[in-house]
Amino acid sequence: MTAAHATDYTWFEQRYPVLGEAYCLAQAQGIAADELLRRFDALTGREVTGLDAVVAAWETFDDGEDEEAEKLFDLDEDRLLVAVTELDGWALAVEPYGYLGSLPEVIARLTDGTRLVSHFRNVNAVDHFNWWERGECRLRFEPLFADQRDGTDADAPGTSELLTACGFRLDGERGELHTEAAFALAERLTDVRLGPERLEAATFRLGYAPRP
Repeated sequence: MTAAHATDYTWFEQRYPVLGEAYCLAQAQGIAADELLRRFDALTGREVTGLDAVVAAWETFDDGEDEEAEKLFDLDEDRLLVAVTELDGWALAVEPYGYLGSLPEVIARLTDGTRLVSHFRNVNAVDHFNWWERGECRLRFEPLFADQRDGTDADAPGTSELLTACGFRLDGERGELHTEAAFALAERLTDVRLGPERLEAATFRLGYAPRP
């Protein structure tokens, strides 16, 4: 397990301001990126290089000007853009302004036979962190209120110490870096270090997943 801390991820909102406003990241262990897209029930689109390109693709899609998407489905269908890649034995899904990877009914499909870690934040600062294994919730909480948790490991020995080490506040006070702490906790649980260099070098497959 790494020693990641919230201060290691202050770059995220600065480097990717759109995602800093609203995002969902989900990581599934030991499966291919295309398999993760399949579990999202997503229609498969083109490949792009770098997270900047993913954000640009989302902006085009959000504006209703995505010619590829128009060829794949009727744009009146309610779908969200999901971009997937593979890093260190984990499939990573990025959803600009999305949330599918935070929904229990979706997570149940994503975690079939594997482990999944996801975190989400929207424009209203509503946030969720999930750690599931093979359909079972091990840890779930709102990063802004990390003292209120559920899951099989919510009160397990070492959980409070782990969250504190990542930068979460467990005294009922609101921490300033709760989103960054979610990234740090995801790194500790997956041993996958995210950084702008890695994310810009990665090849992402775009997909269009139905909104439940």
